[in-house]
This record gives sequence, C-alpha cells and structure tokens, in this order.
Amino acid sequence: MSTSGPCLLIIIVLAALFVIISITLNAATLGIVINRFDQLKKTNDNQEPTTMSTTTNRILLNSSLVEAIRISDVMEHLSQFYRIALTENGTRAINTKGFNRTIDYIADYLSINTNYYINKTYFPIRTFQLASNPILLTSINGVIINRTYSTDLTKAEFFHIQYSTAINLTDFTTLTVIPNGGCLDEDWLSANPSPMGRIVLVKRGLCDFLPKAAFATKYQAKTLLFYNDGTSSDRNNPIFISLDRSNELPALFLSFDLGQELANAFLNSTNNVSVCLIIDLVNIPQFPVANICADTPTGDITQTILVGSHSDSVPDGPGINDNGSGSAANLALAVALFQTSIYTTLKYRIRFCWWGAEEIGLIGSDFYVKQAKLSTIIGERLSDNLVNLNFDMLGSPNYVFGIYNGETITNATPEIAVPGSIKVTSLFRDWFNSQKLPWNNSTLGSGSDYAPFLAAGVAAGGLLSGASGIKTKEQCDRYALLLGPDPYCTPNIAQDPCYHRSCDTIWNINVFAYEKMVKAAGYVIESLARTDNLKEWLYPTQEIQNLKSSRKNKREYNSISEYFGLATV
Repeated sequence: MSTSGPCLLIIIVLAALFVIISITLNAATLGIVINRFDQLKKTNDNQEPTTMSTTTNRILLNSSLVEAIRISDVMEHLSQFYRIALTENGTRAINTKGFNRTIDYIADYLSINTNYYINKTYFPIRTFQLASNPILLTSINGVIINRTYSTDLTKAEFFHIQYSTAINLTDFTTLTVIPNGGCLDEDWLSANPSPMGRIVLVKRGLCDFLPKAAFATKYQAKTLLFYNDGTSSDRNNPIFISLDRSNELPALFLSFDLGQELANAFLNSTNNVSVCLIIDLVNIPQFPVANICADTPTGDITQTILVGSHSDSVPDGPGINDNGSGSAANLALAVALFQTSIYTTLKYRIRFCWWGAEEIGLIGSDFYVKQAKLSTIIGERLSDNLVNLNFDMLGSPNYVFGIYNGETITNATPEIAVPGSIKVTSLFRDWFNSQKLPWNNSTLGSGSDYAPFLAAGVAAGGLLSGASGIKTKEQCDRYALLLGPDPYCTPNIAQDPCYHRSCDTIWNINVFAYEKMVKAAGYVIESLARTDNLKEWLYPTQEIQNLKSSRKNKREYNSISEYFGLATV
C-alpha cells in the first residue's frame, strides 16, 4: 500500500510551521559559516629569534627586484582599487562591477607595461542557500517520525550539507546501508539491495566524505545520508560539512543515534525501513568569475615560480588590505621585474596570478590546481609548477611581519611539498634578518590560496601582516627593540581591526610595514629565480623519502574542507 498520502500531508503541515522560523534558523546557519571565516588567517604569536638565519646563507646584497620596486607604485595601484570600490557600492566582491573592474585594471595595466602573456580564465560559481529548513521523515514498519532539524547541532537529529542538491521526495523510499564505510567499490557492489535508485546510508570514517559522495553518484543513488560514527563524545551529533560544488546528489548528515537506529532496523530483514525528505534551495543562477595569470615569455615553462594573490574582497567592504594589498604588490612586482636587468636571463618562467573567489573558499586557486592536474599541455601541467608564493594582507595597521612557516604544515600535506616549503620560509627569514627587522611565524595551514597547492604537493610560502589575530604586548616590545618605539602599536587588539569590514579602506594600510613586506616578496622571488637546479633544491629526494617513512596513518589533505574548518574523516 502506498504511504505517499500520509507523508505528503505531514510535509504540508510541517512546511507551514517551518516557514515561520526558517529565517531565524538560516541566519544561525550563516553564522556557522561566518565563524569559520573569522577563525582564518590568524597569525601565530610565538616569539621568534632576531639573529641571522643560517639555514640558507643566500642573502642577495644587490637584489635588482628589491631595488626596482617602489612603494609609490604599489600605493597607486591600491588607490585605484579603492577608487573602483567607492564608485561600485563600496565593494570588490565577486559578481559585482567592482570585482570585474579590478581584474580589468590589472589585465590592462600588465598589457600596457609588460610583454607578458596574459590569460584570463573564467570558471562558474555555484552558490548554496536553503529556501526553507529541510524535512526528513523516517518510517520503520509503518511508524512515521518527523526528525529534528536545528542549527543547534546538539539538539539536531540531522543537518543540511553544503552543496547538496534539492529534492522533493514525498513518497517513502526504501533505504540501503553501505557496509564498511563506503570507501571502496567493493562496499557499494556488496550492498543489498543495490544503491541504484535508493537512499543510501553511509557511516562516517575511514576516508573523506568526498570519495563517498563520488561513489554514491557512480552507483546512481537517489539520495545520500551520512551519519556520525559515535566513536567519541564529539562524534555523536550531526556536523556541518561541504561537498564539492560539482556535487549532483541530495545529501543530509544524521546524528549517530538516528543513523544507527536506521542501520540496525535495516539489518533485520523483516523490517520495512524507508524515508521521505524535502531539501528546498533558492534558485540562484551560476555566474562566471575570472582568474588572471601573466607569464614571463622568458624562462623554462616546465619550471614555474608562481606568485599569487586573490583579487576579490568580501561583500561588506572595499577590501583594501584584504586583499587589495596583496594584489597591488603582485602587480607592482610583475611590472618591476619586467624593468630589471635579470628579466631577459631568467632560468625559470615566473607566473603572476590573481585568484578570484578566495573569500568564499579558495575557489579560484582550487580551480587552477584542478585544471593543472588534468592538463597534458606542456607548461600547464601541475608538475610544471615548482613553488607557489602567496601574498594575502600585507599592510595591516597593527601589523606583524608574518612569515608562513613551513614547519607548521599539517601532517596531511603530501611529503613532497614539505622540504621546499621550509626552505622558502628560511628565505623570507633571511631577508628580514638581513634588514634587522623582527618577524613572526604564521601557520601554513589552510587560510589562503596556497592551500590547494600544498594539498597537491607543490611547495608554498608567503607573507601575512595579520588579520583578526591579536597583537600582543610582547610583540610590541620586541618590535620596538629593533624599530624603535611605535606609538601606533596597540597591544590586545586585532592586527587588522577592519578585517572583513567596511572600514578596510586606503586609510587601513600601514605604509611602513607594507613597503617592507613588498620588498621581502621581491627578494624571495629573485632569490628563487637565481637558484641553480631549483627543482632539486625544493624537492630533495632523500628528505622526502625520510618524511614518507616517518609518517603513518596519513589522511588525505582536502584544502577546501581545511579552509572551512570542516571534518573530513
């Protein structure tokens, strides 16, 4: 007998009730994502030595690029970004005229002032927004229960999954349980009944959620239900996770108790276990966003030094420090390099890139890495990228001279990327030490566009002058020992109090700190460009083998999940 009638009636009643509170709950859900963002880009406050580093012994006393770069040129680009924002509703966020004018300015300036090969690559952005709260009804032997959805995950029996697709399943549909975690083809092939056309229940653990979702798509499941594994006290409630933007399956995340209840009922062949559900999404059309890359026509295209920064702001402000400062520095460095004597004799190609959609999850840089993995074109393959330098927020008003520390790389990072990242860190330290400038470590984890490169096994490094991290009195005192008293150094407040706010304007830049950071970037770019056998230097075979031998139980590094602070296993 069909049970679609009762299910549909219950859903209609529930929908009427939920519409009243959906705005409040959706706002709370958005708060979860915002909190993830606000925890990113924090600078490590550990005190660092101020003596000369002996790890590289590579100081260039006559760096042409450092001499060529002018802070006045950098500030002019930054002022142009600010003017663009002022005339375009105060923002340079993706899908706005402010963003489009920013990338046009960068491309046009490069075209006029260099002979670089300039490429503008567009990729689609898919957004995700619930239209109302999801509904999940379970039926075990005809007993229908409306399960609890809440943005308070301690009270929820299930929660939505970022980039789930919509579904309006008002007929109860049979369930099948995927054995052994669903990490192998064998798990899906042995499921009985077959997952094809059914709702599949998959337990957390053993591998990342993304391959499980890929298997569900491969074996033509109708809907994917993850559930927590209950292996510890923090693995009972449903959790917030994100699938890939290309995901084509409806999906929800269940608590351990609910998932286990359904799994246990399913194991008894005399039981009839089924569910119906609705996931209603706001229909927001996809829109294109651009990356820009500019290549030196000189240098080996199979050995590329990639210098990157993101070109978008958040919607709430003009984003002059975050990350107009990195974008302007990148542009000025590209043009200054063209004007130096070393330009025509470069051993390696240098590629300057401006990534789109960093502020919603490193999308532009992730797109670049994914395309490089697929490419067979010489010069465009992942293996043609030797190192990524990332410059994101270089002029924070309550600054630190933050250097991404390769020694803080997560154990999930492929071993091949580790030695080179540590060496890049040492190059930055060498410059600050040679200039008798203080510096701080910043965690090289997942907070900016270097993360997709690290996850793919490409060495990375860069600079960060601080975001929401708190400036300490120790830092003010230590910096004063080398720089003299600074009346603008304010302990116990954020390094950038205007981070992700409308006050991130041209007046939010500490020009003194900004100039030092840009020159440090120039030093490292040229130092790498002058290095003989750069590939061997960045990727020493024996060190990499030793790391592989010493690491055990290493999980896969998913840069996007790391960025959002999402669980992956």
